[in-house]
Amino acid sequence: MLSVRFWGVRGSIPSPGADTVYYGGNTTCLEIRADERLLIVDLGTGIRPLGDWLIANDLKEKGCIEADIFVSHTHWDHIMGFPLFIPIFIPETTLRIRGPVSFEEDSLKTIIENQLSYRYWPVRAGELAAKIEYSQLRETILESTHCAASGVCGSPLDLGGGLKVSSKFLNHPIFCLGYRFDYKGKSIVTIFDHEPFQNLFPTDPSAAGYNKEAAREGELAAIEENERVCRFFKDADLLIHDAQYTKEEYLTHRGWGHGSYEHAIDSAVKANVKKLVFFHHDPARTDEQLKKLENDYAGKISAETMMAREGLTITL
Repeated sequence: MLSVRFWGVRGSIPSPGADTVYYGGNTTCLEIRADERLLIVDLGTGIRPLGDWLIANDLKEKGCIEADIFVSHTHWDHIMGFPLFIPIFIPETTLRIRGPVSFEEDSLKTIIENQLSYRYWPVRAGELAAKIEYSQLRETILESTHCAASGVCGSPLDLGGGLKVSSKFLNHPIFCLGYRFDYKGKSIVTIFDHEPFQNLFPTDPSAAGYNKEAAREGELAAIEENERVCRFFKDADLLIHDAQYTKEEYLTHRGWGHGSYEHAIDSAVKANVKKLVFFHHDPARTDEQLKKLENDYAGKISAETMMAREGLTITL
């Protein structure tokens, strides 16, 4: 059995209040279960209630907490819940934390644990009782044409028991990974903090710096990368996709690293996805507004569509 439970669905910053009660105000965190195997995606503020639940259930029933954690990227809303994840203070906890390489000198471990310093927090990383391992990931998809040319791709990560995890770089202002979890013929894909790849070169012949060949190559590169993302989640049973903006809102937020509902829908159709969940809700979006958008987009495509909300559990 492969299932997912949503503990944090909001983007950018926690948004508590009377207007966000139904869908939730915590930032990104998912709990994925592959039978008894526990996986967590992202360390947003949603990981705090997840930690409380794990202590009351996994720790009580099994005597330990063991999890593989996959971090999409290290922007603050995706890691800020870590200091409040109570299992890190318990010796019976084992965590294997994986995430993308950084373009800076600091490692994934340094970036996450820097939050646990007296500058920001009353407890230091050295005081944690859990057993924590860190490792950094690049793309781990096996796509012959691109990988043979770039030499940066590898085989999916095999966690044993038929559970495999693939990763794909997304379009965001920092290295950011989408993840695909395949288990016993079922698949869950997470595409957080992503917008369509676009041509970075001027296309107007009258623009300064215009180069016809560069413009053509830039357009082809953008098309290819967008196709590669779609191939990454092709035929997925469940796609959890960034949809922070409407199509109209995206026009004034292009380059911020987030996509639209329309782009998520178009991509799901191209990739023959069975179920699409809109994720990473804008912090200013109210329950009423999200409900209206959910109703507006319902039935637009053959795949089932829905808004992510805290507490929602989907079993495949």
